[in-house]
Amino acid sequence: MSVHGASAGRRLAVSVGAAAPDEFYDAYTFNVESRSLWARARGRFLRHRLAVAGLLILFVLFTAGLFAGHFAPYGYLEINPAALSEAPSWAHPFGTDQVGRDYFSRVLLGIGTEARIAMLVAFFGSVVGTLIGVAAGYFGGGLGEVLMRFTDLFLTLPPLVVVIVAANYLHVTSAFEVAVLLACLLWMPIARVIRGVSLELREKEYVEAARAMGASDLRIIFRHILPNAVGSIAVAATVMTASAIILETTLSYLGFGISKFARTQDRTPSLGDVMADANVEGLFHWWGLFFPGLILVLIITSVYFVGDGLRDALDPSERRWVAPRRDDRQQRRKTGGV
Repeated sequence: MSVHGASAGRRLAVSVGAAAPDEFYDAYTFNVESRSLWARARGRFLRHRLAVAGLLILFVLFTAGLFAGHFAPYGYLEINPAALSEAPSWAHPFGTDQVGRDYFSRVLLGIGTEARIAMLVAFFGSVVGTLIGVAAGYFGGGLGEVLMRFTDLFLTLPPLVVVIVAANYLHVTSAFEVAVLLACLLWMPIARVIRGVSLELREKEYVEAARAMGASDLRIIFRHILPNAVGSIAVAATVMTASAIILETTLSYLGFGISKFARTQDRTPSLGDVMADANVEGLFHWWGLFFPGLILVLIITSVYFVGDGLRDALDPSERRWVAPRRDDRQQRRKTGGV
């Protein structure tokens, strides 16, 4: 028995291998770092290169626009007789128009207006659309039908015509008022998207469990429905924001922007105003349309990229993965990826 036991012990030692406790722990265990939901979402967003690039572009452009009073070398209507119809140069990076107004300064001031309108529309439109959509989807019944028919009624209104008429009769004279008006006309797609998501989420097991435990409707909405609908809200909000920028620029280009309804001498410029003034100069002075149009394209494209990144980062159905530890990556490099 002792011989067999000794041989068995020797075989056991050979099969398992003599290993120190630290080596055994490193070989057969791994550490999982505790991370919150928002930390994981932030990590996924940072891995979306286009979204990060779009966020950086928006940050740079909006910062320059909001502080254009400090960055712009000239005023919006300042005339320089010594620089008439100059092409882009170091002194005037975007060139000048026929009367010597600097396009770089005008574009910066226009970006500031677009930034204010974009942020205000994103906030007000998202709040209105989310509240109506989640109420229609979660409660359903007669309330849901009334809210959706109200939404469909707003969808039938042509935004361009309604904004022109409403701005004229309501005496819209500031970027804040324009943003509120645009938000009142562009929240409907968010409401329809959130309604569909709420209809799906209210049937989930965790919602039924919360309801069975006595949770109130408001608690279920704010703790279970909205957190799982953040991805859809972010995507719909970015589309609405881009649509608001396009609509406001179109109105300004056609001559129905904030400047037309302002009752004061202070101008509230827009990229549409800059492009409208440059349009009369023809294609010979190409820089008057090219640079404002390029900035507008960058803003809208960046907004869409940020929306895609937020969707991938906040979507709870997105595939999860665990990043290897640093020492594991170094060991793989030493062993040739084995």
